[in-house]
Amino acid sequence: MKTRKMIQQQRDKPVENGRTAARREMVENSIRALSGEGNERKFILSFSSEEPYQRYWGAEVLDHSEGAVDLTRINEIGCLLFNHNRDAVIGKIAKAWIEGGRGMAEVEFDSDEESECIFQKVANGTLKGVSVGYQIESWEEVAQGKQSADGKAIGPAAIARKWTPYEISIVSVPADPTVGVGRELSEQPVFKEKRSMDWFERQIQINKTNVQGGN
Repeated sequence: MKTRKMIQQQRDKPVENGRTAARREMVENSIRALSGEGNERKFILSFSSEEPYQRYWGAEVLDHSEGAVDLTRINEIGCLLFNHNRDAVIGKIAKAWIEGGRGMAEVEFDSDEESECIFQKVANGTLKGVSVGYQIESWEEVAQGKQSADGKAIGPAAIARKWTPYEISIVSVPADPTVGVGRELSEQPVFKEKRSMDWFERQIQINKTNVQGGN
C-alpha cells in the first residue's frame, strides 16, 4: 500500500544536514491534543529543552534563555514533517514559542492521505516522538571542571548560545527516550572558535583510556 511504503521509506532514509545542523527529540508527554470545535487536527507539542546530552566530548546543551532561540524562520515558513523528510510535509506550524525552558509549538495536520495516516497514529498514541531540526550559530565551550557563564553547566560542555529551529517532525523511532529528550547529530558540532592544542591532547588521552578500558 502506498501509505505504508511511504512510512517505511521515510523511516529508513538518511537525513542530510548542514555542517552545523542537528536534531533532538522529545518523547515524554510531548504531544497534547487541543480541545474545542475546529481544533480536531491541532496539537500542542514540546520540541526542545535544556536537558544536557552526553557526547564523547562532554555535555551538549541548547540555551533557551531570552534571545538565544531565533523563532523567526519556524514561525514564518516552518513545516511539520514526518521523520525529518522534506518531501513528507504532514502539516503546518501555527506558532512556536519558548515557555519554561522548553520550545513549544501549536501544529495542525493536513488532510491528505499520507498526513491522515500519521495524524491517526498520533491521535491514538501510536506515534509519540517529536523532533526538531535546528542550526547553531554560536557556541560557548566550557573546559573540564569549569562552570558555564550562566552557572548551569560544568565542563567539558558545549552550549548553543544562538540557535535556530527550522522544522519540527513527528518521528517513529526516538533516539533517546530516557529523559524526554534525545539528540541525533549527523555530524560533530563545528565550532567557530579554533580548538586549542590542550583540547586535542585531552581528547587523545580520553580516546586512549577508552581503548585500554575496552581491552
